[in-house]
Amino acid sequence: MKYIIRQATISDLPSILEIVNHAILNTTAIYDYDPRSLEEQTVIFETKKAKNFPTFVAEHDHEIVGFGTYDTFRTKVGYRFTVEHSVYVKEGFAGKGIGQLLMEELISTAKKENYHIMIGVIDASNENSIRFHEKFGFKSMGILKEVGFKFDRWLDANLMTLKL
Repeated sequence: MKYIIRQATISDLPSILEIVNHAILNTTAIYDYDPRSLEEQTVIFETKKAKNFPTFVAEHDHEIVGFGTYDTFRTKVGYRFTVEHSVYVKEGFAGKGIGQLLMEELISTAKKENYHIMIGVIDASNENSIRFHEKFGFKSMGILKEVGFKFDRWLDANLMTLKL
């Protein structure tokens, strides 16, 4: 299959919203509980855009099948060279190389923007995501025990970093 990776536009937000809301409702990839509204997703998109942070989409046959983005890791000025990323692939499209294409674009863009470290905060039970990140050279820097709570259980977060 052929995938196009491109900058997201406002017209992509309903598709991005569908992907992120599926993750919210069905996975521990994101620790939110409630689905987002289109208005909330628009604010997130516009805020990232205003801060010059990218949002990329993966497109196949005019369908958005994944997206990736990064943003501020923490707001203190000393963290300004560090970004935290997110990559999501639409249900039914995992394992087809979409996440890899999105991650490659995020890493390349972050390097061009002179960021120093990219961080992934990954649910520690998500072995597929941990292995995925390791393929790009991310290293586990530690487990934050029971920092999240979702689906009636405590969740550990694996902090993974990549030196850009």
